Amino acid sequence: MYGMNQRCIYISFHFFVLWFHAQGENHPSPNFNQYVRTQGAVTDQLSRKQVRIYQLYSRTSGKHVQIQGKRVTATAEDGNMYARLFVETDTFGSRVRIRGAESGCYLCMNRKGKLVGKPNGGSRDCIFTEIVLENNYTAFQNAKYEGWYVAFTRKGRPIKASRTRENQREVHFIKRLHNSPPPFPNMDQSKHFEFIRFPATHRAKRNRKSRKSPSQRNGLMPAVI
Repeated sequence: MYGMNQRCIYISFHFFVLWFHAQGENHPSPNFNQYVRTQGAVTDQLSRKQVRIYQLYSRTSGKHVQIQGKRVTATAEDGNMYARLFVETDTFGSRVRIRGAESGCYLCMNRKGKLVGKPNGGSRDCIFTEIVLENNYTAFQNAKYEGWYVAFTRKGRPIKASRTRENQREVHFIKRLHNSPPPFPNMDQSKHFEFIRFPATHRAKRNRKSRKSPSQRNGLMPAVI
Protein backbone atom coordinates (compact mmCIF):
# COMPACT_ATOMS: atom_id res chain seq x y z
CA MET A 1 0.00 0.00 0.00
CA TYR A 2 2.83 2.40 0.89
CA GLY A 3 4.64 1.62 -2.38
CA MET A 4 1.48 2.26 -4.39
CA ASN A 5 1.12 5.71 -2.80
CA GLN A 6 4.68 6.61 -3.71
CA ARG A 7 4.08 5.48 -7.28
CA CYS A 8 0.94 7.64 -7.54
CA ILE A 9 2.85 10.65 -6.22
CA TYR A 10 5.62 10.08 -8.76
CA ILE A 11 3.16 9.81 -11.67
CA SER A 12 1.33 12.94 -10.53
CA PHE A 13 4.58 14.90 -10.33
CA HIS A 14 5.59 13.66 -13.80
CA PHE A 15 2.30 14.87 -15.30
CA PHE A 16 2.74 18.26 -13.54
CA VAL A 17 6.18 18.71 -15.12
CA LEU A 18 4.79 17.88 -18.58
CA TRP A 19 1.92 20.33 -18.10
CA PHE A 20 4.32 23.08 -17.00
CA HIS A 21 6.48 22.65 -20.12
CA ALA A 22 3.38 22.66 -22.31
CA GLN A 23 2.30 25.99 -20.83
CA GLY A 24 5.73 27.45 -21.58
CA GLU A 25 5.47 26.38 -25.22
CA ASN A 26 2.04 28.04 -25.54
CA HIS A 27 3.40 31.36 -24.18
CA PRO A 28 6.82 31.96 -25.73
CA SER A 29 9.14 34.64 -24.34
CA PRO A 30 8.70 38.13 -25.83
CA ASN A 31 10.77 39.17 -28.83
CA PHE A 32 12.77 42.10 -27.47
CA ASN A 33 14.39 42.88 -30.82
CA GLN A 34 10.98 43.38 -32.38
CA TYR A 35 9.91 45.50 -29.41
CA VAL A 36 12.93 47.80 -29.79
CA ARG A 37 12.34 48.17 -33.53
CA THR A 38 8.68 49.00 -32.97
CA GLN A 39 9.28 51.52 -30.21
CA GLY A 40 12.21 53.06 -32.07
CA ALA A 41 9.90 53.96 -34.95
CA VAL A 42 7.49 55.96 -32.78
CA THR A 43 8.10 59.66 -32.18
CA ASP A 44 8.67 60.45 -28.51
CA GLN A 45 6.21 63.20 -27.56
CA LEU A 46 6.89 63.19 -23.82
CA SER A 47 10.63 63.22 -23.21
CA ARG A 48 12.73 66.34 -23.51
CA LYS A 49 14.56 66.56 -26.82
CA GLN A 50 18.31 66.11 -26.70
CA VAL A 51 20.30 68.30 -29.06
CA ARG A 52 23.83 67.53 -30.20
CA ILE A 53 25.97 69.97 -32.16
CA TYR A 54 28.47 68.73 -34.71
CA GLN A 55 29.57 68.73 -38.35
CA LEU A 56 29.12 65.96 -40.91
CA TYR A 57 32.30 65.26 -42.86
CA SER A 58 31.62 63.61 -46.23
CA ARG A 59 33.94 60.75 -47.12
CA THR A 60 33.71 61.45 -50.86
CA SER A 61 33.89 65.26 -51.08
CA GLY A 62 36.28 65.76 -48.17
CA LYS A 63 34.12 68.70 -47.04
CA HIS A 64 31.24 69.19 -44.60
CA VAL A 65 27.49 69.16 -45.10
CA GLN A 66 25.90 72.61 -45.07
CA ILE A 67 22.25 73.70 -45.19
CA GLN A 68 21.74 77.09 -46.85
CA GLY A 69 17.99 77.52 -47.04
CA LYS A 70 16.64 75.02 -49.58
CA ARG A 71 20.14 74.28 -50.89
CA VAL A 72 22.05 71.36 -49.34
CA THR A 73 25.64 70.57 -50.31
CA ALA A 74 28.79 68.98 -48.87
CA THR A 75 31.25 71.74 -49.76
CA ALA A 76 31.75 73.60 -46.46
CA GLU A 77 35.16 74.00 -44.88
CA ASP A 78 35.86 73.03 -41.31
CA GLY A 79 34.30 75.59 -38.95
CA ASN A 80 31.99 77.14 -41.56
CA MET A 81 28.93 78.69 -39.90
CA TYR A 82 26.57 76.84 -42.26
CA ALA A 83 28.25 73.52 -41.40
CA ARG A 84 27.22 73.73 -37.75
CA LEU A 85 24.28 71.34 -37.34
CA PHE A 86 21.79 70.86 -34.52
CA VAL A 87 20.92 67.15 -34.37
CA GLU A 88 17.70 66.63 -32.41
CA THR A 89 16.59 63.23 -31.10
CA ASP A 90 13.18 62.08 -32.33
CA THR A 91 12.89 58.77 -30.42
CA PHE A 92 14.74 56.95 -27.65
CA GLY A 93 16.50 55.05 -30.44
CA SER A 94 18.72 56.44 -33.20
CA ARG A 95 16.24 58.54 -35.19
CA VAL A 96 17.16 62.22 -35.46
CA ARG A 97 16.27 65.51 -37.14
CA ILE A 98 19.14 67.57 -38.58
CA ARG A 99 18.81 71.36 -38.56
CA GLY A 100 21.23 73.99 -39.81
CA ALA A 101 22.22 76.26 -36.94
CA GLU A 102 22.66 79.32 -39.15
CA SER A 103 19.80 78.88 -41.64
CA GLY A 104 17.32 77.23 -39.26
CA CYS A 105 16.22 74.82 -42.02
CA TYR A 106 15.93 71.05 -41.59
CA LEU A 107 17.56 68.45 -43.79
CA CYS A 108 14.74 66.65 -45.61
CA MET A 109 14.23 64.30 -48.56
CA ASN A 110 11.44 64.68 -51.10
CA ARG A 111 9.67 61.84 -52.88
CA LYS A 112 12.14 62.04 -55.77
CA GLY A 113 15.03 61.34 -53.42
CA LYS A 114 16.46 64.85 -53.54
CA LEU A 115 17.90 66.48 -50.42
CA VAL A 116 16.27 69.83 -49.61
CA GLY A 117 16.12 72.23 -46.70
CA LYS A 118 12.75 72.98 -45.09
CA PRO A 119 11.88 75.53 -42.39
CA ASN A 120 9.60 72.99 -40.68
CA GLY A 121 11.00 69.53 -39.92
CA GLY A 122 7.88 67.94 -38.47
CA SER A 123 7.20 65.50 -41.32
CA ARG A 124 8.66 61.98 -41.54
CA ASP A 125 10.73 62.83 -44.61
CA CYS A 126 12.84 65.05 -42.31
CA ILE A 127 13.66 62.17 -39.93
CA PHE A 128 16.77 60.04 -40.41
CA THR A 129 18.11 56.94 -38.72
CA GLU A 130 21.75 57.04 -37.68
CA ILE A 131 23.48 53.80 -38.65
CA VAL A 132 26.99 53.21 -37.31
CA LEU A 133 28.80 51.02 -39.83
CA GLU A 134 31.55 48.46 -39.27
CA ASN A 135 34.16 50.87 -40.62
CA ASN A 136 33.11 53.41 -37.94
CA TYR A 137 31.51 55.71 -40.50
CA THR A 138 27.89 56.84 -40.02
CA ALA A 139 25.10 56.58 -42.60
CA PHE A 140 21.75 58.39 -42.46
CA GLN A 141 18.73 56.50 -43.77
CA ASN A 142 15.47 58.34 -44.31
CA ALA A 143 12.63 57.22 -42.03
CA LYS A 144 9.92 57.66 -44.65
CA TYR A 145 11.76 56.19 -47.63
CA GLU A 146 13.45 53.04 -46.33
CA GLY A 147 16.67 52.19 -48.13
CA TRP A 148 17.28 55.79 -49.21
CA TYR A 149 20.38 57.43 -47.74
CA VAL A 150 21.96 60.87 -47.53
CA ALA A 151 24.76 60.90 -50.12
CA PHE A 152 27.01 63.35 -51.98
CA THR A 153 29.33 63.24 -54.98
CA ARG A 154 33.03 64.16 -54.97
CA LYS A 155 32.03 67.72 -55.86
CA GLY A 156 29.66 67.85 -52.88
CA ARG A 157 26.44 67.64 -54.84
CA PRO A 158 23.52 65.59 -53.47
CA ILE A 159 22.99 62.15 -55.03
CA LYS A 160 19.51 60.89 -55.84
CA ALA A 161 18.63 58.69 -52.86
CA SER A 162 17.07 55.93 -54.96
CA ARG A 163 20.57 55.15 -56.28
CA THR A 164 22.21 54.82 -52.87
CA ARG A 165 23.27 51.75 -50.89
CA GLU A 166 24.62 51.38 -47.38
CA ASN A 167 28.01 50.06 -48.52
CA GLN A 168 28.72 53.00 -50.87
CA ARG A 169 31.39 55.56 -49.98
CA GLU A 170 28.97 58.34 -50.92
CA VAL A 171 26.75 57.67 -47.89
CA HIS A 172 29.57 57.55 -45.33
CA PHE A 173 30.10 60.44 -42.90
CA ILE A 174 32.19 61.29 -39.86
CA LYS A 175 30.71 63.32 -37.02
CA ARG A 176 33.09 66.11 -36.01
CA LEU A 177 32.93 68.83 -33.38
CA HIS A 178 32.43 72.38 -34.59
CA ASN A 179 35.14 74.92 -33.76
CA SER A 180 32.78 77.79 -32.98
CA PRO A 181 31.89 78.69 -29.37
CA PRO A 182 29.05 76.60 -27.90
CA PRO A 183 25.58 78.19 -27.87
CA PHE A 184 24.07 79.58 -24.71
CA PRO A 185 22.50 77.24 -23.19
CA ASN A 186 21.24 74.88 -25.89
CA MET A 187 19.83 77.81 -27.88
CA ASP A 188 20.39 78.99 -31.43
CA GLN A 189 21.86 82.32 -30.40
CA SER A 190 23.14 83.78 -27.19
CA LYS A 191 20.77 85.95 -25.25
CA HIS A 192 22.47 89.26 -24.55
CA PHE A 193 21.70 91.12 -21.36
CA GLU A 194 19.95 94.41 -22.09
CA PHE A 195 19.12 97.27 -19.79
CA ILE A 196 15.52 98.40 -19.77
CA ARG A 197 15.20 102.14 -20.28
CA PHE A 198 12.33 103.85 -18.56
CA PRO A 199 11.17 107.38 -19.51
CA ALA A 200 12.39 110.13 -17.26
CA THR A 201 9.93 111.17 -14.59
CA HIS A 202 9.47 114.77 -13.33
CA ARG A 203 9.14 115.31 -9.64
CA ALA A 204 6.20 117.42 -8.62
CA LYS A 205 7.13 120.81 -7.18
CA ARG A 206 6.38 121.12 -3.54
CA ASN A 207 4.50 124.22 -2.46
CA ARG A 208 6.72 126.18 -0.20
CA LYS A 209 4.82 127.43 2.79
CA SER A 210 6.15 129.72 5.45
CA ARG A 211 7.16 127.90 8.49
CA LYS A 212 5.08 128.74 11.53
CA SER A 213 6.16 128.50 15.07
CA PRO A 214 4.04 126.48 17.52
CA SER A 215 2.61 129.65 18.98
CA GLN A 216 1.55 130.89 15.53
CA ARG A 217 -0.13 127.58 14.70
CA ASN A 218 -2.11 127.85 17.93
CA GLY A 219 -3.31 131.35 16.99
CA LEU A 220 -1.35 133.11 19.69
CA MET A 221 0.79 135.24 17.38
CA PRO A 222 0.07 136.52 13.89
CA ALA A 223 2.17 135.12 11.12
CA VAL A 224 4.88 137.40 9.83
CA ILE A 225 4.68 137.90 6.10
